[in-house]
Amino acid sequence: MKFGYARVSTLIQNLDLQLNALHHAGCKVVFQEKISGSSTDRPELQKMLEQLREGDEVVVWKLDRLGRSLPDLIQMINAFEFRGIGFSSVQDKLDTSTPAGKLIFHIFCSLAEFERAQTKERTLAGLEAARLKGKIGGKPKGLSEEAKTTARVVESLYKEGYAVKIIAEKLAISRQTVYTYLKHRGVEIK
Repeated sequence: MKFGYARVSTLIQNLDLQLNALHHAGCKVVFQEKISGSSTDRPELQKMLEQLREGDEVVVWKLDRLGRSLPDLIQMINAFEFRGIGFSSVQDKLDTSTPAGKLIFHIFCSLAEFERAQTKERTLAGLEAARLKGKIGGKPKGLSEEAKTTARVVESLYKEGYAVKIIAEKLAISRQTVYTYLKHRGVEIK
């Protein structure tokens, strides 16, 4: 049996184009969602996955409708293959139930893995080049000028006898931040 899966990212987007394409592709049942692809909670996708049996086929309008990311998509399609479930994408003209479709999918997987390795290599090279120039990544040490000003106010209020809780409430900062500012200013905490 052919199962369709259609998804748009927002409530104001329309599923009609995908639904028409999936029905035209022969899908008897189409699961549809209006939810971001980055969301891990996609109830309709879960319902479809639970109903799939060996010999079924999952059809999507485009590859990006199914997976949150390329690795997620690859993992899902590999799971389909392991369970004996076919997969096809209408717009991408990909059908993993054919030898050519499997070949193309595995080429996509190889390219994705290559791109991840290239990105990692470029990132590490960039970090090393910055290190050689004396630049250190990460969050700057110390306080910003605005935080230094607030720290002086915190110190002043604390020395006037105000409780840490009151200072935090008045300045709309956490109590931990009050302690951090006092420590930065070298104030001995009672």
